[in-house]
Amino acid sequence: MKLCIAEKPSVARDIAKVLGATMPKQGYMEGNGYCVTWTFGHLCTLKEPHDYGPQYKSWNLFLLPIIPTNFGIKLIPNQGVENQFKVIERLVAECDEVINCGDAGQEGELIQRWVLQKAKCDKPVQRLWISSLTEEAIKEGFQKLKPAEDYKNLYLAGNARAIGDWLLGINATRLFTKKFGGNKAVLSIGRVQTPTLAMLVQRQKEIDAFSTEEYWELKTKYRDVIFNAAIDRLKTLDRAEKGLEYLKVNPFEILSFEIKEGKEKNPRLFDLTGLQVEANKKFGYSADSTLKYIQSLYEKKHVTYPRVDTTYLSESLYPKIGGILQSMVIYKELISPLLEQPIPKSKAVFDDAKVTDHHAIIPTEIPPSQNLTREEKLIYDLIAKRFIAVFYPECKISNTLVEAQVGTIPFKTSGRQILEPGWRAVYAKEESTTDKEKDKDEEQTIPEFKVGETGPHEPMIHQGKTSPPKAYTEATLLRAMETAGKQVDDEELREMLKNNGIGRPSTRANIIETLFKRKYIERKKKNLVATSTGIQLIDTIEDELLKSPELTGEWELKLRKIESGEYEANQFKDELIQMIRELTKKVVDGKAKVFTLHEEKEEVKEKKKREPAVKKELQSWEETKCPKCKSHNLMKGKTAVGCSDFKNCGFKVSFDIFGKKLSDKQLMDLVLKGKTSKLKGFTTHPESIAEGIVSLSPEYLTVLV
Repeated sequence: MKLCIAEKPSVARDIAKVLGATMPKQGYMEGNGYCVTWTFGHLCTLKEPHDYGPQYKSWNLFLLPIIPTNFGIKLIPNQGVENQFKVIERLVAECDEVINCGDAGQEGELIQRWVLQKAKCDKPVQRLWISSLTEEAIKEGFQKLKPAEDYKNLYLAGNARAIGDWLLGINATRLFTKKFGGNKAVLSIGRVQTPTLAMLVQRQKEIDAFSTEEYWELKTKYRDVIFNAAIDRLKTLDRAEKGLEYLKVNPFEILSFEIKEGKEKNPRLFDLTGLQVEANKKFGYSADSTLKYIQSLYEKKHVTYPRVDTTYLSESLYPKIGGILQSMVIYKELISPLLEQPIPKSKAVFDDAKVTDHHAIIPTEIPPSQNLTREEKLIYDLIAKRFIAVFYPECKISNTLVEAQVGTIPFKTSGRQILEPGWRAVYAKEESTTDKEKDKDEEQTIPEFKVGETGPHEPMIHQGKTSPPKAYTEATLLRAMETAGKQVDDEELREMLKNNGIGRPSTRANIIETLFKRKYIERKKKNLVATSTGIQLIDTIEDELLKSPELTGEWELKLRKIESGEYEANQFKDELIQMIRELTKKVVDGKAKVFTLHEEKEEVKEKKKREPAVKKELQSWEETKCPKCKSHNLMKGKTAVGCSDFKNCGFKVSFDIFGKKLSDKQLMDLVLKGKTSKLKGFTTHPESIAEGIVSLSPEYLTVLV
């Protein structure tokens, strides 16, 4: 028997269907020589300090640093997790071979390896590696299974990352809390969290310290075109007025007129960060929300694997592009021109050297159905249009630059015109963000000027004020995390800096959410602002190593090198241990400041953070025992939930009860507790009862009371 382990029940169902393992069992599916089971994301976690010794249960400055000789793993303390692990453990012992069907990324590899390690797996292990959950992709993946050994470095990098985060997070949080927390505040420190907060605090300080200054500029109007004086801004109105008088008595003359034709490159395909940035700019979605929407689209088989950091496709995908485009029927109008000729195979799109574990996010050949949420439709539309746009011709433009002078004062103006829209035609019906932000002067229609021509002009003074640096939005913060704080607009340069970014595409959203939960940052409209708590925390940390995006980016690069086999995981761990020893000594020996703001205890917060995520995954009918026979699990059909052994047991609950459709949660309450909360909206009760509690009778029939 071959055992397949997926990362969640929904993915296991997709895989089981393709393999023909259609017989539901408790905690797995069986059939055709396969058993398909699942985890709920993380089943295992690194042991906590008190697991290495009871002395670490209380936070003691003089027991730091805590550095286990060997890092151990344990099951997450949750009954559902423990039950599912027992199922996996038994199946691992009984099977002939394991197929790791975990999420095809670093975190997915770590989740599965820890579970297999905990289950003492000594069976041969194969790896399923797929970029979408379509039936075709799953079949193809099973035809090309690879030995688990091929992904050993991916696991080592994930394990090193987890250990590194544990070493720094546990020790630095306890260290700073005991030294500076004044027994009132937990000061949370993290390898990625702290430098991200430091960037926000730095920007906040720049904004707060900014002093607005007035300035004056000279302009003039000639043939309905506004020209700007090409000199430094004037600091006083008096100088501006003297300049204006000078302009009034001197003639205007054209010195040069130049039109250059150019091209605007097509936008790149989306990686996760690029998609989160665009969704934040266009719709105001948080990075965390966008990740949830794209993950849902992936699980519904409409897009490829989302947690990626490349904007390129592998060359082997080229033959499939035409088929994907043809399947996107709702974009037929935009796609028709592309299908009239061969799809271009550009290095800007197809480049094996730029593809890592996965390619960029693109649609699959399964078009979206009508049951998507509004948010999912908008995210899909972003991906679909970007996918179409990369195959269109480049946009042809003309740039006009005009230089002139009035007396001895130089003037210039510029304009830009689209000659052939090319890829911009895909977005013709949308108001482009870049167009909206464009300087009004650039939107001028510039007539043809002749060198040497002169004529009457209308000089004027423009008064302005200097602006402070812009506050970070989620979009600009994500870009800053991607480039370790460097301001980079050029897409190609940004690609090169990705290896040194802080965090991973899949974790950045969670880091930002953690800063919100800790109350270190808050949202003001679209802007992210550091709170006084966040500012105090960064001011308390004197060690640059903890808050420098560049240094954290260097750690990230080392983790990527572990993944590619160029760096030893143990060396990374040893370097972190050395750094933590030095940091501990410096802080313990240093002067204490009092950080007085109150925060909840760290241990409580950690439990709050972890428990709901597991419970959410546990809301699965396949994991719920039938309340009647108590020996088989339940199954969800199109109109009802019933016992998987329905023929013998007969238990079934309809979604629609007396004219009211019950939600999954209400049905789950009915099955687990025997009754729902008080509900309204019953329309077909024989006694015209409109509200009440639905309960299970002793005969396991639904009644309204």
